[in-house]
Amino acid sequence: MKKFFSKIKNWFVNHRPSTRRIIQLYAALLYNANIKGFITGQIYKGPTKNLCAPGLNCYSCPGAVMACPLGSLQNALSASDTKLPAYIFGIIILFGLTLGRTICGFLCPIGFGQELLYKIKTPKLQKSRATRTLSYLKYVITCILVILVPLIFAIPGFCEYICPAGTFQGGIGLLSNEANEGLLKVLGPLFTWKFTLLILIVVASIFIFRFFCRFLCPLGGLYGFFSRIALLGVKIDKDKCTNCGLCVSACKMDIKRVGDHECIQCGECISVCPTKAIRWKGSKLFVRNSDTETPAVPSDMKPINGMLKPTAMAENQTVSVAPQPVENKETEVRGDE
Repeated sequence: MKKFFSKIKNWFVNHRPSTRRIIQLYAALLYNANIKGFITGQIYKGPTKNLCAPGLNCYSCPGAVMACPLGSLQNALSASDTKLPAYIFGIIILFGLTLGRTICGFLCPIGFGQELLYKIKTPKLQKSRATRTLSYLKYVITCILVILVPLIFAIPGFCEYICPAGTFQGGIGLLSNEANEGLLKVLGPLFTWKFTLLILIVVASIFIFRFFCRFLCPLGGLYGFFSRIALLGVKIDKDKCTNCGLCVSACKMDIKRVGDHECIQCGECISVCPTKAIRWKGSKLFVRNSDTETPAVPSDMKPINGMLKPTAMAENQTVSVAPQPVENKETEVRGDE
């Protein structure tokens, strides 16, 4: 019986979630904290819906308590009438300058879902020159569907034709509630196309790491422009780096170097580096440093029982000690008399 419970304990220890995984889960729950919406089938329209969540999360999800930055950008461009939507651009720039693609690695529910799908044990398609080339497709989608189509046709192109978050969270999330049975009658070819695309993305994510993020997500593309200047992320200490390439080969994303525009700043490469050349940048702004500075110890001294003694004594070397004068207490007493 003890062995049985010991095996269960070891399984939980070996499969306990990482800190990043816990943050991803909390972020997904926080974005969709409107539990009442899942019960009533109604979209939350409270004051927090005027704020944008950092990651991709559909506005129309019954549980969503914040807006999606990508959807907000398209709607703002559609209604801009040649006026620059400064508010939403400012929000995206703020997120980009502070967090960058750390949002993709830690705070995006869609990325979190894809990583869980990738854990299903199947043959995996490894990254290659072809996947690295396809990774630039999301920038084409950004230019055409996120910017040009809203400006020219006043239609949120990406949300309308591609976004899997909208199909899963908004479409299926609302249609699965009995209160919205009437919506089933108005479904047309567009929903059929988006539902088919959603199934393809889900299946592809089982075999390809973060399929949607790598090839289709415009939000990750926008945050990628801030990778080098974002306050938080990973960086390489060039003095320690030996250019061994282990970090790039271990990464499942299509990066050319740690911290570039394709890096999702997950930090998993830190443990791979043999020289500890990869570290978090900006961590002092977010994590309190509790280490206290200790005085420098000379190279020829080392601690022994809490005291510093010459290294020669530790190595059984003879050390000459000058004799100390002995005080003649008897003479001092007679002198006092």
